[in-house]
Amino acid sequence: MNSEMAEIKVIKIGGNVVDNPLLLEQFIHDFSAIDGLKVLVHGGGVMASQMQKQLGQQPVMIEGRRVTDGDTLKVVTMVYAGWCSKHIVSLLQKNGCNAIGLCGADADLIRASKRPPVRKTDSDGSVTTIDYGYVGDVDPKKINAGFLHSLISAGITPVICAITHDGNGNLLNTNADTIASSVAVSLAGYRTGSSAEVSLIYCFEKAGVLYDKDDDKSVIDRITPEYYSQLKQEGRVAAGMIPKLDNAFDALEHGVKEVVIKHAQNLLNSTGTTLNE
Repeated sequence: MNSEMAEIKVIKIGGNVVDNPLLLEQFIHDFSAIDGLKVLVHGGGVMASQMQKQLGQQPVMIEGRRVTDGDTLKVVTMVYAGWCSKHIVSLLQKNGCNAIGLCGADADLIRASKRPPVRKTDSDGSVTTIDYGYVGDVDPKKINAGFLHSLISAGITPVICAITHDGNGNLLNTNADTIASSVAVSLAGYRTGSSAEVSLIYCFEKAGVLYDKDDDKSVIDRITPEYYSQLKQEGRVAAGMIPKLDNAFDALEHGVKEVVIKHAQNLLNSTGTTLNE
C-alpha cells in the first residue's frame, strides 16, 4: 500500500448499535465496504450497564459520563475489551475486512491521565465535588499514531475500545466519543511526508442531532460553535450528546477536516448533521 495517507476515516459506533444484533450486522457490512484507510472506535455502554445491574451494581452517569469505581472498571473492561471488541472483529472478518481489536494498553496505544475530582456549581449556587473514579482523560499527543499508521498501511483495520491506561499499570475508562476524537486528531497531526486528511464520523441510533429529541425527523443539518451554545442554552442538547459535540468541535479545532453525526444505517449516505467552524 502507498505510504501516503490521502484520507483516513475514523468512525465511531455507539453502544446502542453494538447491542442491536441486526443493526450491528448491517453497520459492519457497510463499514467493510468503505474503500481506503479507516479506523473503528466502539462503545458498549448499554451492555456494560446491563452487566452492572446483573452483578448488583447501579450504573452512575453524570452528563453522559460513567462514574467508574474499581468494580465498575472490571465490568467495563470485560465488556468493552472482551466481548464487544472480539465480536465486532469477528463480524469484520466475516465481511472480508481484516481487523484487530485493541484497547489503549495494547502497544501503548492510548495513555490517559486519571481525571481529578471536578467541582461543579449547581443552579442554586451550591458547589458539588464529583469524583469520576477510574476515568481517563486523553491527550492526542500521547496516542501511538505511528502504530496505528503501520496497521492501516498494512491493510489491517484497528478496532479500538474505550479502555485506556496510565503507564503505571492502571487501566482507565475513557468516553468512546473522546477516544474517537483524540484518535482523529492524532492521525491528522501525524507526519509521514504527506499530511492525512482525517474525517470523523459518529454513528449511533439517531439520524443526527435532533432539534426536538422527541421528533426523529427534526435533524439539524449543520451546527456551528455559536449555534451549539444556543442549543445548550435552550436545553435542546443534553446528556450523552454533550460530550459527543464537545469532542467533535475540539477535533475540528485541532486539524480534523470534517465531523458528521448520523444514524448507523446511513453510514454510506450523505445524511446526518455536519459540524464546522
